[in-house]
Amino acid sequence: MGKPIRVGLIGLGRAGYGMHRIELGRRPDKFQFVAVCDEIEERTKAFADEFGSRTYTGVEDLIADPEVEMVTVATRSCDHYKHAVMALEAGKDVLIEKPFGIRLEQAQRLIELGSQPAGPHIYMRHNRRFERGFELVNQIIDSGKLGEVYEIRLARNEYNRRYDWQTLLEYAGGHLFNWGSHIIDHALRFCGGDYKDLYTNIKHVVAAGNCEDHAKLVFTGINNRIVDMEISYGVALPTPEYIVYGTRGTMVGGGRNLHLRYLDPDHLPEPIEADRETPPAGCDALNPGSARVSRNPEVLVWKEEDVAIDFDGTERMWDALYDAIRNGVPYPVTLEQAAKVIEVIDKAKAGTVFENVEFDL
Repeated sequence: MGKPIRVGLIGLGRAGYGMHRIELGRRPDKFQFVAVCDEIEERTKAFADEFGSRTYTGVEDLIADPEVEMVTVATRSCDHYKHAVMALEAGKDVLIEKPFGIRLEQAQRLIELGSQPAGPHIYMRHNRRFERGFELVNQIIDSGKLGEVYEIRLARNEYNRRYDWQTLLEYAGGHLFNWGSHIIDHALRFCGGDYKDLYTNIKHVVAAGNCEDHAKLVFTGINNRIVDMEISYGVALPTPEYIVYGTRGTMVGGGRNLHLRYLDPDHLPEPIEADRETPPAGCDALNPGSARVSRNPEVLVWKEEDVAIDFDGTERMWDALYDAIRNGVPYPVTLEQAAKVIEVIDKAKAGTVFENVEFDL
């Protein structure tokens, strides 16, 4: 084990205080908070009491701290790009919260600044890539139990009249930059990494503010798979996180369990051929007493299986980040993949009222 990475945390809000602080605090052998910055001084003092870090109220001052090796950007979405650029230009490695910029041009500039061989480097906190349920779904698909998977439905929906800054366009709020960043990343992975066609429809339904809180995106992947994703704060009866259709079975679930129903691999049905002949007399589909030639009368042997999702797993992102910085292990989320998510969000917002806010590029 190498020495801990010396971290400067910018932003003590929901992500910085409630996630970065807790998750990095559990890994003192890998990460050490040496500095923290927030415009609310009382927050930084409490943080310093816990970790013994230096405190700042100005971002420039934290970035100038010579002890800071890596800056974690956990400020409001509208400021991610600005703060990441400042840190990169000062020679600091950066871990940036989602979203990876507000426009594709921002993401591309961050890649330019943060991907040079000699450093510094930027990393994206797509922690949901490490979600155990997502990993298990991929493993089950790859196992072939469901046959050829041709459609996947992804959902993260609830009824939530949210009213914080993430409901306001001026701060780059909206559900696409929130849950959307994660689920679009999942969708792209299921698409084979890119898409041939994309349908989008976004709207504001129940949350406060003026941002989208309901989004439907349907991809046709480069692997020809349909991936239908929905994120919403307007659904009173939430739907499963995953519905996967394959030629031999289906999988439904999320949370703590996945349920599978698939053809028994030891009793697979024989191949069938279409019959060109006219159905025999008396085969009337509307007559309950007649043969139903529209349905194959064969008896299929099914298996059903429950797969437990035994833990969340998202915190493992930090372990992968440590290995990337200290041991040169490739980080699983590439910058190009992070930028592709922003490309999709750009397309979803194009031509809607939700794109009519200007941000520095």
